[in-house]
Amino acid sequence: MDEIFADAGNRTVLTGIRVPRVNSIMERWVQSCRRELLDRCLLWNEHHLLRALREYERFYNQHRAHQNLGQAAPLRIVPDPITDPGRIAALDIRRGDRLGGVLHEYSHAA
Repeated sequence: MDEIFADAGNRTVLTGIRVPRVNSIMERWVQSCRRELLDRCLLWNEHHLLRALREYERFYNQHRAHQNLGQAAPLRIVPDPITDPGRIAALDIRRGDRLGGVLHEYSHAA
């Protein structure tokens, strides 16, 4: 397999022996990327694929909630919960679309 990848211009990178969780973390990211993005898009060429992957990476790290992080995103902290019933009743939630509506962001309107 290494020779096939090398012929295609790719370089094989081995994971360290002391980081056994790296494969499981990457498998989870690939599974999420495939389910949330690649299974829902028709990609025209390599440029389109790379653009979609960059946008998904930003979405994944800056907006998407992660259960392991207490529903925070890796690059964003969780805001304080709203406990006032009056504020809860008057919530105005806005939805923003990314990648033509494939990905959705939800936020409180200011």
